[in-house]
Amino acid sequence: MNAVSVVGLGAMGLTLASLFEGRGRDVTVWNRSLSKAAGLNGVNVSHTAAAAVSASPLVVMCVYDYAAVREVLAQPGVGAAFAGKTLVQLTTGSPADAREAAAWSAAHGVAYLEGAIQAAPSQMGRSDTPILISGDQAALAQWQDVLADLGGNYVNLGEKPDAAATMDLATLSYVYGAYIGFVHGALIAESEGLDIARFGQLVSDISPSFGAFFAFEGQVIQSGDFSMKESPLRISVEATERIHEFSKQARLNTEFPELADRLLKRAHSAGLGNEELAALIKVMRR
Repeated sequence: MNAVSVVGLGAMGLTLASLFEGRGRDVTVWNRSLSKAAGLNGVNVSHTAAAAVSASPLVVMCVYDYAAVREVLAQPGVGAAFAGKTLVQLTTGSPADAREAAAWSAAHGVAYLEGAIQAAPSQMGRSDTPILISGDQAALAQWQDVLADLGGNYVNLGEKPDAAATMDLATLSYVYGAYIGFVHGALIAESEGLDIARFGQLVSDISPSFGAFFAFEGQVIQSGDFSMKESPLRISVEATERIHEFSKQARLNTEFPELADRLLKRAHSAGLGNEELAALIKVMRR
């Protein structure tokens, strides 16, 4: 089975359609504004969402948000056209959105896979392109070779349809938290007249070792054993206090360091200073 339909032709949807077409797939596309398909070559353009769904046993949807998903699924003939097919939902949404889409799929006889792309359009189609996916495992096994056209680093999170959306939120929480810290670090470097581009390169250089440390801390949290093995929490109490104090003295924005300082001190006051840094999650759980 070589046919695949792509519903949604934003920047990512256009990329998905192009990748499928470039791998020799029989690609059918649909978008609310059909003019978006003008730059695509070698694909079939449908004038209705139902026609696009009818054209292929595998439908990949990537629209702006889940409000748009609901609009597409409510269009005339779409529900009937989906019966017996597989829907791979790559629209970014919440775990609740994923559960709702999975329930709709079950009610219409559709095998459902929820995906979360963790890359920009320009990074798609590579062997290391990370894509989280969860849902119908039989459908994933059936279509994994076709889905590999989009990226080689699929992370299968199992049967729960909302697992990919949940893990996407978790990783984004890390990304935005790290980025706020990065910007605050740039403020510190800037306040002392240091080269911020060099600071950015330094962050890039140390990222692999810190990534390994975060992976270890994740294992600690999962195990529930917070006995000190790598980094005692008390050291980070002192470090975040220094960052906060410097920021106040330099008249920098203190929102981020104040939060970090407050959380670490709360953990220390709770008697967690000699446990692994991952023990911070204990006070955050409360």
